[in-house]
Amino acid sequence: MSSNLLLLSTATLGSIFGLLVWLVYKRCQGKHIPIGVLGVLSCLLLLNAAVTYFVLPKEDSQAYKQLTWQQLQPEQIPAWVAKGKTVFVDVSADWCNICKANKDRVLHQAVVVERLKDKNILLMRGDLTQSDARIEAYLARYQAYGVPFNIVYSQAHPTGLVLPRVLSIDDLLTSLPPRSYTNRNK
Repeated sequence: MSSNLLLLSTATLGSIFGLLVWLVYKRCQGKHIPIGVLGVLSCLLLLNAAVTYFVLPKEDSQAYKQLTWQQLQPEQIPAWVAKGKTVFVDVSADWCNICKANKDRVLHQAVVVERLKDKNILLMRGDLTQSDARIEAYLARYQAYGVPFNIVYSQAHPTGLVLPRVLSIDDLLTSLPPRSYTNRNK
């Protein structure tokens, strides 16, 4: 489906761009082409590009979807850390643009997906698409009253290391303990 969408989007972008260039050329030759027409075509071009960007799957979104996520259960985190696990918590919502950007720019990237596959990393997700008092109370403990919220619990940070709202690959990877070759999930 995404290849059909990409093909359609590319054809539409190319057609609009070609028409816009042709009309600008004709206007430069002295033909009466209203500026409003050029403005509308430019807006359509930008709108099509923006929709395409947000609709198409990003780099490793399929691999990311194959990661095993557990529902956020804050009361279980200390026990997992005591067992030597690292717990990565992602609290987000479908309506959150920063959450989507974090997924596209960081969480879907191959290097991050590969690192999160480590058998000593437990992934927990909290979904605030709909209001959830339990998740909101969890966020309040960290004075975080919105999404996105990402935190890493580990032996080095048993009470959690809160990550910036706008994630970077470096922030996430450096928050995780070093990966040993014997801990790979293969």
